[in-house]
Amino acid sequence: MKSKEIINSTSHRPWEIPKGSWKFYQEWNRAIFLHWEVELSELEKHIPKDLEIDLFEGKPWVSVVAFTMENIRPKYTPSFSPISNFDEINIRTYVKSQGKSGVYFLSIEGGTKLSCKIAKAISELPYRYSKMKRLEGHYSARNNTSKDQLTIDFSIEERLEDKQPIDYWLTERYALFQDTNDYINAFEIHHLEWDIQNMKLKTFEFDYPKFNRFIKNEPHRIHYSKGVKVFAWGKNKRKKLS
Repeated sequence: MKSKEIINSTSHRPWEIPKGSWKFYQEWNRAIFLHWEVELSELEKHIPKDLEIDLFEGKPWVSVVAFTMENIRPKYTPSFSPISNFDEINIRTYVKSQGKSGVYFLSIEGGTKLSCKIAKAISELPYRYSKMKRLEGHYSARNNTSKDQLTIDFSIEERLEDKQPIDYWLTERYALFQDTNDYINAFEIHHLEWDIQNMKLKTFEFDYPKFNRFIKNEPHRIHYSKGVKVFAWGKNKRKKLS
């Protein structure tokens, strides 16, 4: 589907598409979603007070999302594969800000040093480099500084035909909120609705000492998607109140 057709397909969105022209294009491909229902008291320790934790039926969730970023580029500029394509893992939760729901990154890692450096400089997102390995049915990563490590072996199964409200709530997110020392940065994005497949975990090993208290045991929900084409608007900086 062409860019204009994607931009004009908005019936699945929770609010209108942002005004003005988009700034960046990117693809989030071959995405693995692992989701956990967690305790609010534990999650609150990791979220800035300027953001409200979003709840589904009274409970917060945290997700590990492992995918391959491809063709990221500014508008009117071609992608450059050594920088534009890299594996990425983010650990995210779900928040609200100024009436909009979105995601907040507890951790974000990329598999290419230069890509992490450039992405962090442009977006102010807390990118860090980790060694990553991706093969068919396998995704693993290790950070030599923090000793964080992840191993996923999996098989992809049939398409999820009957999405439940929780499936939409976890995946259809069109804003990102991230904190710096003085600001909350807000980003808006647009893509088509995620086409989701079921996925079977064969191996799951997760050791991130900072998050082991609430990411443990088998995920409560699992998704896989071939990916989406994403359009992102510019960063909106909001002065912190607290």
